[in-house]
Amino acid sequence: MWTRRAFLKGSAMTAFASTLGGVPSFLVRSALAQSEKNLGIGKRKTLVCIFQRGAMDGLQAVQPIDDQNLLKLRGDLMVTATGGNKLIALDDRFGLNPLMKSFYPLFSEGRLAVVHGIGSPISTRSHFDAQDYMETGTPGIKSTSSGWLNRATGMLGHEATPFQAVSLTPSTPRILYGDAYNLTIENLDDLSIQNQSGTSNTAAGFEALYRKTTQELIQNSGNVSLDAIKLLEEARVKSINPQPGVRYPQTTLGSSLKQIAQLIKGGVGLEIAFAESNGWDTHSRQSAPFGGFARNATDLSNSIFAFWQDIEKFQDEVMVMTMTEFGRTVHQNGSLGTDHGRASCMFVLGNEVEGGKVYGKVSELVPENLEDGRDLPVTTDFRSLFSSVATNHLRINGQQLFPAWDEEGLSLFKA
Repeated sequence: MWTRRAFLKGSAMTAFASTLGGVPSFLVRSALAQSEKNLGIGKRKTLVCIFQRGAMDGLQAVQPIDDQNLLKLRGDLMVTATGGNKLIALDDRFGLNPLMKSFYPLFSEGRLAVVHGIGSPISTRSHFDAQDYMETGTPGIKSTSSGWLNRATGMLGHEATPFQAVSLTPSTPRILYGDAYNLTIENLDDLSIQNQSGTSNTAAGFEALYRKTTQELIQNSGNVSLDAIKLLEEARVKSINPQPGVRYPQTTLGSSLKQIAQLIKGGVGLEIAFAESNGWDTHSRQSAPFGGFARNATDLSNSIFAFWQDIEKFQDEVMVMTMTEFGRTVHQNGSLGTDHGRASCMFVLGNEVEGGKVYGKVSELVPENLEDGRDLPVTTDFRSLFSSVATNHLRINGQQLFPAWDEEGLSLFKA
């Protein structure tokens, strides 16, 4: 069990020192160090996972440059390598969709990697089944009761705060189902207890207030604990603002990542965070300037870029990974969209990553190389990426997270 009293003492000291004007910087540093010492946790690695629900078109996000086969199959959806709205070259073969231009500085700095041709080894065109397989980490098996991020939480093997694993979502995602404790909360503002005057109360009588409202809190916020509420109030997490110049999109994803950044900067022991980006099911008008893909691609890249700027002092300890249940058909449909396919691409961001590269295999897009004559084949099992991230970033045995799978993890980390 973690020592709550020590945490409250240290974090309150930190909050006091960092919020009062004119406090010498050495005192702030001392308070931060004391907080870490009291907690006994020091610096912890944090993994932030973002699920792009609906199935992102990986060929639209990271496209082979001027591929003539692609031009024949989806000429209305292609982004050209020339002109005013052209692809941003990542290497001599792939280009980044200009809607995702915020990713390019991270890629060029060697912090962001792309894994292409990635997906599940089990073919399904069901969003529900594909998401289920990816979140449990057991493709083809529906009976798995736990999610792989929950299993990862259970393997961390050290003292933890109530904020060790947090999902910024309306309900607990399948990926965090399981025995390991985790917190699901859509908005950190909901984690508070109000007194009769409507102001937050963390003084005497806290437990009494909690007893009166515990059922309501459980109904609205899932597995909320009194400890989590106390930590959040004492650490003043909700009052931590973004760094100067950082602008998060006013979207669900932007809000989720902003709050995750608050938890990281607040030093409350966050190690695993989960957020969602919805609306990637682009069956029609996929290339429309204000359509689903355009809106989500811009939001995803801008939100992650803002988050990365915001946690500048913590970047060495944080990794961001995206995931999506499957890709889209290579051929456009009659509604100028794409239908459910197989492989897509995923993004991995962190200072430990050997970035500035596109990993994975995407063969020439001729009909004989397409799965079922229509889909980008899966050449990298998603477990290869997930296990590698768990092993190299969280420092746990990534292979043990995925039952009946013992292959090598994807090599995309610095030595």
